[in-house]
Amino acid sequence: MKKTMIALTLVVASLIGENPIYAEQKTSYSNPILAGFYPDPSICRVGENFYLVTSTFAYFPGIPVFQSRDLVNWKLIGHVMDRAEQMNLEGLGVSEGIFAPAIRFHDGLFYVTCTLVGGGGNYVVIARDPAGPWSNPSWLPQINGIDPSLFFDDNGKAYIVYNSIAPEDKPLYEGHRTIRMYEFDYKNLKVIGEEIILVNGGTDISKKPIWIEGPHIFRKDDYYYLMCAEGGTSWEHSEVVFRSENVAGPYIPYEKNPILTQRHLDPNRPNPVTCTGHADLVMTKSGDWWAVFLGCRPYLPEYEGFFNTGRETFMAPVKWIDGWPVINPESGTVQYSYPLPLELENADEVVTPYSGNFQITDNFDAESLDPNWVFLRTPHTKWYSLSDHPGSLAIQLRPETCSGKSNPSFIGRRQQHLRGSTSTAMNFMPATETEKAGLLVFQNETHYYYLCKSLEKGQAVVQLFKSDTLLISQKIGKGRDIQMKIIAEGAYYSFYYATKPNKWILLKDQVDARFLSTRVAGGFVGCMYALYATSSGKPSSAVAYFDWFEYVGNDEIYINTK
Repeated sequence: MKKTMIALTLVVASLIGENPIYAEQKTSYSNPILAGFYPDPSICRVGENFYLVTSTFAYFPGIPVFQSRDLVNWKLIGHVMDRAEQMNLEGLGVSEGIFAPAIRFHDGLFYVTCTLVGGGGNYVVIARDPAGPWSNPSWLPQINGIDPSLFFDDNGKAYIVYNSIAPEDKPLYEGHRTIRMYEFDYKNLKVIGEEIILVNGGTDISKKPIWIEGPHIFRKDDYYYLMCAEGGTSWEHSEVVFRSENVAGPYIPYEKNPILTQRHLDPNRPNPVTCTGHADLVMTKSGDWWAVFLGCRPYLPEYEGFFNTGRETFMAPVKWIDGWPVINPESGTVQYSYPLPLELENADEVVTPYSGNFQITDNFDAESLDPNWVFLRTPHTKWYSLSDHPGSLAIQLRPETCSGKSNPSFIGRRQQHLRGSTSTAMNFMPATETEKAGLLVFQNETHYYYLCKSLEKGQAVVQLFKSDTLLISQKIGKGRDIQMKIIAEGAYYSFYYATKPNKWILLKDQVDARFLSTRVAGGFVGCMYALYATSSGKPSSAVAYFDWFEYVGNDEIYINTK
């Protein structure tokens, strides 16, 4: 197999130098700090280092752990749930699985609490090194709810707070929930004592607030602060705060809640950030406070509410005003750029970028897969190899498909920009019409586009599927090699192929990307680009070899913000 690209393995391309935002990188940073499907962020600081985790739902490995020394440049150092024995995702929908992890540090140990929706429920895992290994889950069956978060008090006690059902399981309205708490025995990893309801309904139950969730407790000066998301994770999403002189309450809501939302803003404003909420706070060594939270970037205003990049991680400054934390107080609008929280000289070198415009190429010439690749559900057998044909990623065709709820031959990376391209070079010779391999852009089991090579009546073809529906098929020659490309342009995808290196042929353009948006497809995830091979329910011994994978993201927002 011939390499058709210059050898670059996960490097920042010259695109960065072309964008004015990076000319001022010494004084500012760009949002989102983690672009693409990185929702429900939680953060903690240990000494000079910050650690951040996010939800992963039905993708494996679960719960990425990012490390930074400046809150801006992040490095993926491992995953919390990276062993099959820790997390079985078999049979779960894409938007089930890992919900809202929270990371905390106490007395030499890191703790992550989380919910495995559709699986074992709530649990806690521990590690001395945040890069791993992490323990197997200690399950918490007494917690009936989601979004658990630990709080370690100054007196040696610990508590776990979480979202739960309405009192006596008798909701007064749709979305009526509570925030509850147990004391937590962190040495034996179990709850103790009686359950306490801290918040019933939300900030003002007379107004029927919905989906109070994502709680975190902080202590500052004379008060305990309870911060929660409210309003659901879509357009009405917000962050609210309560405080009390006692960890068990009563908690009084801030009269100027919410402390973060974008729901009141004109949806036709330029470059909107929407759905903001599910926040966590961190304090720097100098005493400054910052918030990480999820947000979404829709397409242009005429496509209000449609996005394929999922819920992303943003960051904004926090000011304490009259004893209350307020996120982004200088502007009601979440900005795409803020002054740096810390000096960049403290930062590690960026190996894989997660913010701004960038290009990434993987030539599959390492001994193991880059940790940014993920699988759809937990793989229980190894059906891929980097050593069978050195310099290529070999993927076995198996009967499982991405429209099922098992683990297909699917290796994916997040779509991190509204505009950009993804391409690959593949060596594959199908033997039957059920054998297909190629490039997938995937939202969930019923919403995806698949650009693949296969057979029709004995003739090699390149095909484009909209989920299980064939949109177009084009006959190609008898060669084994083919290149494939998907170009994203906001509300549209275009699909290309090449049987000669980089001689691209348009297969179909202006394909509706809104079909893969959360608004149409539902759920809580964002789109993944995946190298995917299947024998469509039939046994097969075929193997597809991928020579390289390239991702280019170039959103105009990062040019226009400066």
